[in-house]
Amino acid sequence: MIKAVTGTKDILPADIPKWRYLESLVTKIMKQFNYKEIRTPVFEETALFARGIGEATDIVGKEMYTFLDKSQTSVTLKPEMTASVVRSFIEHSMEKKQSLNKLFYISPMFRQEKPQAGRLRQFHQFGAEALGSNNPALDAELIIIPFWILKSLGLKNLTVKLNSLGVPKSRENYKKVLKEFLQSKIKDLSEDSRKRFDTNILRIFDSKDERDQQILSNAPLLLEYLDNASLEHFEKVKQLLLSAGVPFEIDAKLVRGLDYYTHTTFEIISGSIGSQSALCGGGRYDLLIKELDGSDTPGVGFAAGIERILLACENEKVLSLNEESLDLFVVTIDENLYKTAFEYSLFFRMQGLTVEMDYLNRSVKAQMREANKLNAAYVLFVGGEEYIRGEIILKNMKGSEQFTFRKTELDKVYQKIISG
Repeated sequence: MIKAVTGTKDILPADIPKWRYLESLVTKIMKQFNYKEIRTPVFEETALFARGIGEATDIVGKEMYTFLDKSQTSVTLKPEMTASVVRSFIEHSMEKKQSLNKLFYISPMFRQEKPQAGRLRQFHQFGAEALGSNNPALDAELIIIPFWILKSLGLKNLTVKLNSLGVPKSRENYKKVLKEFLQSKIKDLSEDSRKRFDTNILRIFDSKDERDQQILSNAPLLLEYLDNASLEHFEKVKQLLLSAGVPFEIDAKLVRGLDYYTHTTFEIISGSIGSQSALCGGGRYDLLIKELDGSDTPGVGFAAGIERILLACENEKVLSLNEESLDLFVVTIDENLYKTAFEYSLFFRMQGLTVEMDYLNRSVKAQMREANKLNAAYVLFVGGEEYIRGEIILKNMKGSEQFTFRKTELDKVYQKIISG
């Protein structure tokens, strides 16, 4: 038997209502903030991610699904969305059509990671990017949006972690200080952290190794080395979040290792899903668009993991949706009236009702069991003595009342169903 590839997962019909609800909530709240949806191809040229994420990162170095197409071009299934959105922004000269572009997405992503709870090789994210302004209000907005979405789902066990990376100049000064601090301890660092010491020293803070974290517990902090303009930007973001009622805590070790990241960085953490606790992360990247050969345009954004969010909802026992139901089940009493039952079903579907009928030539009793299983509000009987008299019977499955109509009175049947 062929099974789904390791690290991928089927989203079955029983799970779809929760996905649709979350997607509709995302779309609704994005619209409230005037973000427009964008959809980019599922794969891009590999060079985009090497430059847009960073060749020294684990994503590019270890996790991407990369292959040569028939033209011998190296392409990659997208492991994240920001680089794709920025590529589209540059390619279509969006800044010439509008000074500020506020974009959102819901999309699958691909990373060849070790599968575990909340981490799949094909996973889904929603997120947003605001391109064209360095206003700290946008930093705050792009924290408020996912916070509202997560709270609207009913999640309570949330923590917003916040930090500032400042600007590259002050960050370079800090890197020198950090290097001096770690120089004498380098032999005690994990293998990954020793590599990062030379290639991307800030990413040592991302290490999950307990020994690394113990060493870093006394390390100097980037916040202590920021210039006044960066501190002022950070203070404005904090004040805007406080005014919006979004609680947060400062995490001075929350960093991004690449030079094009600037100012605000944040994560929203759930205490309900174990080690893969980050539901959402983002921040400002004022230098990325220029890095990818676009104009000098500031940007800020976030991405949130749908599977992790739904896992948190499951663990907190929130997002309880009403059971899916049918408006009408058409019961065929006489086999020779199958075509009539089919035509009736189409008529009510054309009126906008959710309708099912029997396709398995089952007994009336079995059809009624199916109607109950599908949580049908009404059943319409087609056949029997009533039909010979020119009548059809509509039954309310909740109260068991029955209503008789002429075969030609389908409009009246419809009115009865929608009026309850």
